[in-house]
Amino acid sequence: MAEPSIKKNYIYNTLYEILAVLAPLITAPYVARIFEADGVGIYSYTNSIASYFTMFAALGVKGYGQREIAQHRENKKEASKLFWELELMCISTTLICLAAWTVLILFSTKYSVYYAVLTMTVVATAFDISWFWGGFEQYRFIVIRNSILKLVGIAVLFIFVHQKSDLLLYIALIAATGLLGNLSMWTYLRKYLEKVSIRELEIKRHYRQTLVYFIPTIATSIYTMLDKAMIGWITKDDFENGYYEQATKIINICKTVVFSLSTVVSSRISFLFAKQNHDEIKKKIRDSLNFILLLAVPVTFGVVGVAKNFVPFFYGDGYEKTIVIIYILAPLLIIIGISNCLGSLYFTPSGQRARSNKAIVTGAIVNLFLNTFLIYMLKAKGAAIASFVAESTITVMYLYMARDYFDITCIPKFLWKRIIGAGIMLALVISIRQYIHHQAVLIVVQVIAGAAVYGISLLVLRDEFLIKNIKKILKKA
Repeated sequence: MAEPSIKKNYIYNTLYEILAVLAPLITAPYVARIFEADGVGIYSYTNSIASYFTMFAALGVKGYGQREIAQHRENKKEASKLFWELELMCISTTLICLAAWTVLILFSTKYSVYYAVLTMTVVATAFDISWFWGGFEQYRFIVIRNSILKLVGIAVLFIFVHQKSDLLLYIALIAATGLLGNLSMWTYLRKYLEKVSIRELEIKRHYRQTLVYFIPTIATSIYTMLDKAMIGWITKDDFENGYYEQATKIINICKTVVFSLSTVVSSRISFLFAKQNHDEIKKKIRDSLNFILLLAVPVTFGVVGVAKNFVPFFYGDGYEKTIVIIYILAPLLIIIGISNCLGSLYFTPSGQRARSNKAIVTGAIVNLFLNTFLIYMLKAKGAAIASFVAESTITVMYLYMARDYFDITCIPKFLWKRIIGAGIMLALVISIRQYIHHQAVLIVVQVIAGAAVYGISLLVLRDEFLIKNIKKILKKA
């Protein structure tokens, strides 16, 4: 089997990850105006509760499974055995979670009907085998199939959802699309698997390792899903959840574009660790981090620059509080960019997930502690501040733990020219506001002018990574 192309997989994975976030983002202006902030808040809150059940159902299989498949993909028999062991384990944990989910539906009063349709989201976990395709670095067919499903889902949304009372239907459509997307991934399994006797399967041997991957998942959830749940519990205000949901939606689509490379390269590095090719590993980590920061810095400054105009234009009236939350969360693109790169490309592929868990658990504790009083005082803005501090804590700890293997002093070298360039870009983006008053035109001009100024600034400052890659592109052209 030919070695997959990282560049092609980066494109495929970027498209796949973007679709997962972009589908609701495309419909966001429509949904925001129909359901208003409180309706969006109900979806945000109930979905965050469902996410806990899907998290326990998955039990760390996604990260562990991708690593194991990547390391054994040259042995079809072993890869097949691994697949069925992990899949059967995931099915069993999903069934247990479905039983608990049914109890929640029966005892819930305010949101029981929403939880009922979200049952499809919990069921979908049992059929999510994206970890298997990630291990083989196969993204093309996933993108094609999910693109079709997402487009159908968007079409159905615009056809059938027209008023605030259609909120239940909207949630059901999102859940159904996710379930169908996971089922579609099973189509080409025969090509990669061979028959395995059930007697050969050793499911129990994986529980300990999946738990190692599960610990950071549940810890991370404290400053992702639990933020939304705690906003609901503490403020009892659906509007606050609505503001936070729309802010995180913008940040998440930016994160998808910036971090997609790490997902793709992770499988290749797991393969290289199995071969003990450390020089190549260090080079890929350095290049990946360089590329991520090349994108993360301007996107961070750009989001801050356009948020004031973009939020009212995109979401409509009533979402003004979302702007400040975006300002607070925007720097996470750089902060998480660094930790995501080290986690995906060093700690996980090298089998040091248990070690990196210390940083993630510490961040979770910091976030939980800050949430308890910051949300009480500042509501959704407090949750954003808590996330910023927690993620910064994790990144600092990751850098400290990785210092013996990877030269972390390269990060300031990567950053300083880009921060100067992005600063110049931000000044221009803000100054443009006083000259253009049409919101749509203003946003387009801000993005185009900002990108151009950032690129020119880096060329003037002689950013080596950018210049080297431009030369490569020109040679091929």
